Amino acid sequence: MTAFSLSGCELGVASAATQIEGGDLDTNWHRWAAAGRIADGSSPARAADHWNRVDEDLELLKTLGVKHYRMGIEWARVEPAPGEFDEAAIAHYRDEVAALRAAGITPLVTLHHFNLPGWLVDAGGWGSRSMKVDFGRFARRMVTELGEWVNEWIPINEPNVYATQAYLWGHWPPGERSLPKALAVMQAQAEVHIAAYQMIHALQPHALVGTASHLRAFAPADPDNPLHRVAAKASEHLFQRALLKAMNTGVFGWPFRRPSGVVPGRYYDFQGINYYARSSVRGLSDGVAEGVPVNDLGWEIYPQGLIEVCRWVHAAYPSPLYITENGTCDNTDAFRAKYVHDHLAQIAASELPIKRYYHWCFTDNWEWADGEVPRFGLVELNYETQARAIKESGHFYADIIANAGVTAQAYQRWVASQRYRIN
Repeated sequence: MTAFSLSGCELGVASAATQIEGGDLDTNWHRWAAAGRIADGSSPARAADHWNRVDEDLELLKTLGVKHYRMGIEWARVEPAPGEFDEAAIAHYRDEVAALRAAGITPLVTLHHFNLPGWLVDAGGWGSRSMKVDFGRFARRMVTELGEWVNEWIPINEPNVYATQAYLWGHWPPGERSLPKALAVMQAQAEVHIAAYQMIHALQPHALVGTASHLRAFAPADPDNPLHRVAAKASEHLFQRALLKAMNTGVFGWPFRRPSGVVPGRYYDFQGINYYARSSVRGLSDGVAEGVPVNDLGWEIYPQGLIEVCRWVHAAYPSPLYITENGTCDNTDAFRAKYVHDHLAQIAASELPIKRYYHWCFTDNWEWADGEVPRFGLVELNYETQARAIKESGHFYADIIANAGVTAQAYQRWVASQRYRIN
């Protein structure tokens, strides 16, 4: 399929506060950078300086024509000490979401996107006994302050990625390597999501609250090897299925424990899916098959996997589907247009109720432990000057929005000549 329409699926872009805002703050990530744990030695203190360039970035959003913008709140900005809120920072976020609404752009707000204030890190982070209370206080204040303009919320982004990277593999702060701790953090995030869902609906009965789960297509490295098949199923269960069930339904099966005070029910209004790649599994680890298309970080490009994960999620938890993140690391913008085309083509051919697609990301940004090198944006960022420029893939995306799909002319201009790199 080269040309296609996207009736029923609206396009937007996504971002995360720590990755774009900049500023010398006290967060888990600023501390991690100060400890020299970022691959290129960079820090989120620079990032895309979005905090000071909201108006400029809003004009770029309008130029792209997006109608939906997923954004995050930097917890350390609005609550720099426990129970002490910064009114100026809150007003800044109010002004931002009001400006988005005035421009005809609907904000989808993420409350926790891998970011913790330093005082909570000192208290134990997601291992703190006060986390549910602390997060509840923060979330309640944000919903109260922003609720005039925002009624779509994601309490916690990619809890499985955060737990495994920070507590199992040790690549992210606090750098621990413990399966029991990783599972405990997943459990804590699921319980906090449920409490946040209930609280938001108490404040905003008609709000839309959902997950933003990082979901992968899992496949055995050798389909004929029974150990690989078992490992693929076990990895999928431990990484995503068990946690998604707990968050969505309040049913905590193996490997989690049954929490007190959580009543089974429905704790979602939509299913947010962050999809990037397929994992080729030999054991309880993440692998990439040989002879497959890959991006600049070595992740497999497997567009059909988007529909594979959407299909099982929708069967288990029927509701509107939002692709809350999908994009690729392409440092020279050599195949991003093809990547976008190929994933949107899967959506266009699907019968599933995929209502939103948020491209990750809006602009090149600070990519966590990898720093400033990986580039995922539709907008190119010069970190030294902070100059922005829409990439060719960004112009392609704007054309898709303007035409509610990919035209034959757009395909020939932006996609036809692009090729993936094979590993």
